[in-house]
Formats: sequence, C-alpha cells, structure tokens
Amino acid sequence: MEGIPANEQVASPRRAPTQQRSRERVERMLAAASALIAEQGSDAMRMGEVAERAGVSIGSLYQFFPDKRAIVWALAERYTAESQACISATLADVSDAEGLRRAFSELVDIYYRLFLAEPVMRDIWSGTQADKALRQLELADSRANAAFLVAVLKRLRPGADPVSLETTAFLVWQMGEAAMRLAISVDREEGDRLVAVYKRMALRELLGE
Repeated sequence: MEGIPANEQVASPRRAPTQQRSRERVERMLAAASALIAEQGSDAMRMGEVAERAGVSIGSLYQFFPDKRAIVWALAERYTAESQACISATLADVSDAEGLRRAFSELVDIYYRLFLAEPVMRDIWSGTQADKALRQLELADSRANAAFLVAVLKRLRPGADPVSLETTAFLVWQMGEAAMRLAISVDREEGDRLVAVYKRMALRELLGE
C-alpha cells in the first residue's frame, strides 16, 4: 500500500486481480458493493446482492472476495490510498507556519465534507472500530499521514526533538479521526463548531504555540 511503511502494512484478505478483464470485473463488484452500502449499510449487504448488481456469478465474486469483510477491506484500502495522495500533495510544498495553517485547515475541511457527503466512507470508518484488522489498517494509515506532517514540522521546527514531533503528529491525526466521528454524529451546526475547535487545538500543538 503506497505511503505506508512495509513494517506497518496489514495483509489484505482478498486476492488481487492480475488481468485487465479481471480488474474490470473487480471494479464492477466494488462499485456494486459501494452502492449497496450507501443504500443499506455494510451490515445488511449480502454477497449475493453484490454479485447480482455487478452482473457476475457468485463464484466469480468469491474468487476475489472470500467474504463481505474482504469487500469492505478493499474499499477501505482504496479510500486510504486516495486520502494519502491528497494529504501528501497538500503538504508537499508547505514551508512556513502560515502555509501549514492553510494546508492543515484545508485537509480537515476536505475530510469533514467527504464524511458528511459519503455514506460508504462513514460506514467503513465506523466499522473499523469493531474489526481488529481494519483497526490496524487505520492505525497504519494514521502513521503514514502523520509522517507527512512530521516532514513539514522538521522544516518549520528544525531544533525540535524528532521523537516528540512524531508523537505529536500521530496523536493529532488520531484525535482528528475521533473529532470527525463526533462531528458527523451530531447536528451540522454543532459539528461545524467541533471541527473548528479541533483545528485550533491541533495547530497550536503542531506549531508549538
């Protein structure tokens, strides 16, 4: 998984397609699963429904996804890769404190909007708390994202203890995950306030203010 160090990676429970035709079939399966999760949640989704909507046999579905958990895992991997690419690009050119304020605030707002608008992401995110392996995937993702922050902090605070920077960045990112879960579980006005407070708290820690 791009962006996550080898020692932090968690083995995927699904078989990866190698041929173009197989990749296209898997894409249809994942698209069908996403639609069903958006409609009824992952708990209610059934493998037979995924196969029927994707236009494939149930045997073909099981060939790549041995169970429903493997489908959820594949979708989680996809969102993880997309989020890491976004974070890396947004933070890459940050060179001063004001730039970090803008970039970090933008990333938090992007995540907040995504989780307000995307039921599949919300469903997967909440499901990680009950699945130990998915929780490990989320932690590995948080460490990878924290590493992007650490690279910025080392440029802005070259005299700071690197272990302290790594610990702060990792904690800030994990607190962000919790803040997002809380913000989308309450009404929008309160959620907006919670996100704004989180951004202020996180930036104070990151900038050592």
